[in-house]
Amino acid sequence: MADIAFEKDLSVTETGIGGLKVVDLAVHGDSRGWFKENWQRAKMTALGIPDLRVVQNNVSYNERRGVTRGIHAEPWDKFISVARGSVFGAWVDLREGSATYGKVYTCTLDPSKAIYVPRGVGNSFQALEDGTAYTYLVDAHWSLELKRTYTFVNLADPELAIEWPIPLAEATVSEADLNHPMLGDVTPMAPKRTLVTGCNGQLGRAVRALAEERGVAKDFDFCDIDTFDMSDPAAYAQYDWSLYGTVINCGAYTAVDRAETPGGRAAAWKANATGPALLARTCAGHGITLVHVSSDYVFDGTAEVHTEDEPFSPLSVYGQTKAAGDIAVGGCPKHYIVRSSWVIGDGKNFVRTMAALSDRCADPGDALNQVTVVDDQLGRLTFTRDMAEGIFWLLGYRDGDKEPSCPCEPGTYNLTGSGKVASWADIAARVFELRNGNASAVKPVSTEEYYAGAKGSVASRPICSALCLLKLEGVGFVPCDWEEELMERYMPSISPVRPVQ
Repeated sequence: MADIAFEKDLSVTETGIGGLKVVDLAVHGDSRGWFKENWQRAKMTALGIPDLRVVQNNVSYNERRGVTRGIHAEPWDKFISVARGSVFGAWVDLREGSATYGKVYTCTLDPSKAIYVPRGVGNSFQALEDGTAYTYLVDAHWSLELKRTYTFVNLADPELAIEWPIPLAEATVSEADLNHPMLGDVTPMAPKRTLVTGCNGQLGRAVRALAEERGVAKDFDFCDIDTFDMSDPAAYAQYDWSLYGTVINCGAYTAVDRAETPGGRAAAWKANATGPALLARTCAGHGITLVHVSSDYVFDGTAEVHTEDEPFSPLSVYGQTKAAGDIAVGGCPKHYIVRSSWVIGDGKNFVRTMAALSDRCADPGDALNQVTVVDDQLGRLTFTRDMAEGIFWLLGYRDGDKEPSCPCEPGTYNLTGSGKVASWADIAARVFELRNGNASAVKPVSTEEYYAGAKGSVASRPICSALCLLKLEGVGFVPCDWEEELMERYMPSISPVRPVQ
């Protein structure tokens, strides 16, 4: 038997391969034998081991010294330890796009030393004693579908230069392991997939565009309500959720006034509360990170600036349904609730409407010469490009990453444009001025005056919609100034509705 080091302090050591961590275990022994806490969730996560969602425990018993297995990269995380005997372990990073791709780490494991192996890192071992029992906890059930995604590399690859204690010619190795490809011929393991819901909306299109720009779109799937209605429990059977690591929910019901009608109320609750609740339950059950978009409408607007921890106080049906969705998503262990306001992107929105009205006011042949815009609702614009970049940042994408490498702490983050707080009328005047130099055509009015002659239901709106950005800035993401974004990038992208004479 291996000489076991008793009474060590529980500790974690980095290996130089991202996510691969060696764990020294506290083993208590005497003349009768020994005892150890092999997996202790609270203590180990406090030391930086990911919170492994264990669904299966496997044991490999090795009858003879020299049994050698691997190198297999599998599509799940695992925690490996030894119950009896000892092994020489070798691990190789086989993750597509990893900064340490092809890097090797080796060490000896015995009952006092374990290792956490992230998805896509090739794992192999050689039994150093007869009767060695090697055990591993995993966070996904084995399936034929997942087996098809395995990646392998040859134990004897000279590029890896693994110094096996027992030469492979003298070891017991399977024919399959002897014939795996060399590193240069390996197909790297792709990242877990990302599902984007609501892909045809303003934010969904921005997320797709950014994924394509970053070169990661091949690992993304995009859907909208016509192919995946997230409020329908039966719709979830169409996906193998074990293949996904992230869901970005860009879908929502956003017709604020229509939500006050009987039909709109039901549709809003279905899309904004039932759908996110089912999505959160699915993501929680499969260890998936869920990104969900919230709204300033969850607040009543009495505070000048809203922080992430302000209690909900929605004034409208739309706001109530968004608050309910936030509560449901908050129950998913790995979640990001991204709260925005006054969203502007590719599609129909306030800025495009104002630009079109500016063109009409500037057209001598058009009778329209003045536009009334509310001046007592205050906030900042949020551009969907900025939102997409902020979501990628929270998920951990950095400088050319093909998969997240440095995720931020899960939770709720406000994400709007930075800069001064303005009214809708201020923004309209700015758009008019940039478009045709006719800001004077904008007439500021109160919310009460604006809706005085409205026919049909009108939702109550928060007066102050400005969101505090300090938490987001604290994790390293500083949103663009909305005025600069409006002037330099967004307005130049809008083509005239019709030529001005």
